[in-house]
Amino acid sequence: MRPLRPFNFNTSAELFPAAIRKKKRAGFTYRRFGTAAEAVQFAMEQLPTDSLNGAYLQVEEARFDQNGIRSLYESDAFPLPRRPKPAPAAEPDADAA
Repeated sequence: MRPLRPFNFNTSAELFPAAIRKKKRAGFTYRRFGTAAEAVQFAMEQLPTDSLNGAYLQVEEARFDQNGIRSLYESDAFPLPRRPKPAPAAEPDADAA
């Protein structure tokens, strides 16, 4: 088994919408990015969840589905700042009633 080579986030990338769509999704068509990091960030932070489902990222000869894109985004090597995770909703105070 050959070792996985490190992923280069500085390589150009292409983001493709799902091949089969039951309804048109406004605003998401094929996009080319200067770096894979920008493509991953766009996919995770700007695409609606239903648009990301079925989409894939092409970086050189490698393809990444929704799970692969998420893994790249959550990777320690991801070079861009991530959008802050929303704080958990506070539970209503039972004594306030």
